[in-house]
Amino acid sequence: MSKRPNILFILTDDQGAWAMHCSGNSDIHTPNLDRLAKQGTRFENFFCASPVCSPARASILTGCIPSQHGVHDWIYSGSLDKKALGEKTSHPYFAMEDVPIQYLQDFVTYPDLLAEKGYTCALSGKWHLGDSMQPQHGFSHWYTIGRGGCLYNQADVIENGELHFENRYITDLITEHALDYLDSFAKQENPFYISVHYTAPHDPWDEDQHPKEYIDLYRECEFTATPDEPLHPNLIPSAPSGTGEERKRLLRGYYAAITAMDAGVGKLLDKLEQLGIAKDTLVIFTADNGMNMGHHGIWGKGNGTFPFNLFDTSVKVPFIACWPGHILPNRVTSSMCSHYDIIQTINDILELDAKLPDNLPGKSFASVLLEGKDVDNHVVILDEYGNSRMIRNQEWKYIHRYPYGPHELYHLTQDPEEKNNLVEVEEYQPIRQTLLDTLQKWYHTYADPAVDGTREAVTGFGQLRRVGVYSEGKEVYWQLPKHKK
Repeated sequence: MSKRPNILFILTDDQGAWAMHCSGNSDIHTPNLDRLAKQGTRFENFFCASPVCSPARASILTGCIPSQHGVHDWIYSGSLDKKALGEKTSHPYFAMEDVPIQYLQDFVTYPDLLAEKGYTCALSGKWHLGDSMQPQHGFSHWYTIGRGGCLYNQADVIENGELHFENRYITDLITEHALDYLDSFAKQENPFYISVHYTAPHDPWDEDQHPKEYIDLYRECEFTATPDEPLHPNLIPSAPSGTGEERKRLLRGYYAAITAMDAGVGKLLDKLEQLGIAKDTLVIFTADNGMNMGHHGIWGKGNGTFPFNLFDTSVKVPFIACWPGHILPNRVTSSMCSHYDIIQTINDILELDAKLPDNLPGKSFASVLLEGKDVDNHVVILDEYGNSRMIRNQEWKYIHRYPYGPHELYHLTQDPEEKNNLVEVEEYQPIRQTLLDTLQKWYHTYADPAVDGTREAVTGFGQLRRVGVYSEGKEVYWQLPKHKK
């Protein structure tokens, strides 16, 4: 390979695989994601490593599962230095901040590998893996959110090492900084890697949070592409109710956030073409985790219920890859792959020949992209969130919750919407036992006992410090569900 391709990696926040027009949703407007899918390969069966943001993002970067990297919940504390905030400490955004914690400081990420091979690495958007003030893991350009989540028109952003508030739409700001990076890097000799991490379509979904043109686009929509179901009995108290007109209001805001983000993707694709580097750039689009927007009567992701849910709507994510002349265009693959496969895939596609950490669970899916193969990259896909673990193949899914359950078993080929839990049906006990044995052997192989999620008191309301490192007798996870993310 004479010159390695540039990489534009676009990551959204809480976007289910179902939330694109090209994946079959007739209600939503995503013309630029549709355009990207026509130019490249779209996966129908791509999975996150954990259905909540920070653990999922840590797995994307490291190729490790949460029970290896120790990020088990969304990060509630450790993004900023309280002493350095000054008068900003009174702002409610920063109530839980104390000391900055680099949650991945002991791990190798694929941007580290890219930087070692001469890539210029830049971040525009959400980090949410601790110590937001400091560029980390190969990134030399750093524009990010102070904590993780934010209001769309009142974002706490870090730029040039300084924290300040913005009163413009954060989706547009993230796009603009990425466009500036493209202009800056296009003529340089060495290739670039740009992470564009949108906060969209994470809540809030109120009308005043999103541009009127996108809200109005869905003003008369009946939202028939998503189910209208009774609320799930395990829905957490802080979740939206999601019934009647409230359901339409929530979906209107969620869809508006996606379409506004889609417009930003269009600007990025246009810029690649204007600069004459589209053919030299690998574009990857995915989301950190899935999302239920009324599916199963849930409004939220894995922590939308307690115990945590691992429905496909929570764990399936969009994944589209495009590299003209290399990745086949207008192709849909049923191959089963996971975010924990990305580090090996990038190593293969770019021919980095990098020494990867030992004991990574992933496998490269470069052959799916470059050779047009349809393969099950794994015989099974595994997922976790705290004490809840999932094993899934094309036909069956089993969910095991340590130590006492409840457990779930679904026959996906006959029950793709996971409505009929067969876990107590006698004739399926051999299947259940086989799946459980495989799951337990897999986690025995890859999980680090020191940070094993089944031994952690994960609540779904946030992680405060690194497991076993910053504990000092203090709680690692937020125990009292008083705050909504």
